[in-house]
Amino acid sequence: MWPSTRFTDLVETDLPLIQAPMIGPKPELARAASANGALGSLGCASMTPDQVRAEAAAIRAVTDKPFNLNFFAHTPAPENAEKAAAWKARLAPYYAELGLDAAAPIAVTNRAPFDATMCAVVEEVRPRVVSFHFGLPDAGLLARVKAAGAVVLSSATTAEEAAWLEAHGADAIIAQGAEAGGHRGMFLTDDPARQVGIFALVPQVVDAVKVPVIAAGGIADGRGIAAAFALGADAVQIGTAFLLTSEAGLSPIYRAALKGAASDATVLTNVFTGRPARGIVNRIMREEGPLSPRAPAFPTAAPPLGPLKAAAEAKGLGDFTALWSGQAGRLAREARVSEVLETFVTEAQAVMARFGR
Repeated sequence: MWPSTRFTDLVETDLPLIQAPMIGPKPELARAASANGALGSLGCASMTPDQVRAEAAAIRAVTDKPFNLNFFAHTPAPENAEKAAAWKARLAPYYAELGLDAAAPIAVTNRAPFDATMCAVVEEVRPRVVSFHFGLPDAGLLARVKAAGAVVLSSATTAEEAAWLEAHGADAIIAQGAEAGGHRGMFLTDDPARQVGIFALVPQVVDAVKVPVIAAGGIADGRGIAAAFALGADAVQIGTAFLLTSEAGLSPIYRAALKGAASDATVLTNVFTGRPARGIVNRIMREEGPLSPRAPAFPTAAPPLGPLKAAAEAKGLGDFTALWSGQAGRLAREARVSEVLETFVTEAQAVMARFGR
């Protein structure tokens, strides 16, 4: 049925489709994706070890099919108290506007890189796939992940990053085009202006590596899936197109933003976390960014926005909410995950049949 089976043979899924790991949707999304033949993915960077264990068990309670645990692999930036204080002072007028105390303690955001503690969870849970964003963990941790039986994926935003990942042990490469929602996976560059679009990136990555290549970014229907295979991809990773499914469980504010977004509604911004990520433009992005030199390094820009987000959402406003979305958000469908996947397959097969694959 598919031009390539290299990815499905590697990870043992029915479909060459990955539901992208995202922080925001409910874990039910990953369960439904895996149960219906795709590779369901859990964004674990915001979870505690016990939460990862619990969510992995919840997937296995509904299906015995493969799933993916995703982690960040960044190197934490040195603390910069001066910049952190300046960022909080910059946000103080918003606190005053919403009646909040800017001097009150703020909860720390959990965006820690993959470490020995989480590696022990992987060894215990033994998922079929473990994926990383922002590179790979150190060689010792990666060896332990592989020894636990996991296939290792990681994101590349350039052909050079893809070659680096293959050389350092990745079993397959996610070629993340500039169109993708959420954080850029870049790790050998820090210039978002030089990010490559999916149609230019995938063929270059395919030529640069021997391992399977997964296309990601702006793909939200069967036409995009077929195009990715035509470019040489072995699988496709899709995120935004699942966000309006019932299983994703997004807030009404997030859903309304996605449904009402124009085709040019997204930009890359660093104001939410300190690292470039694509989302729907809202007030804080317009007024402080979208890319701000004032934002502290990832992930320390995020905690001061937490109280603002909560207070604004209580008023029905998404002014301070990270509304992550790829450029094809308008193609997201209000349906169940099973229905979306069935439509993807039907559409993609029809396009490939039309052009003789």
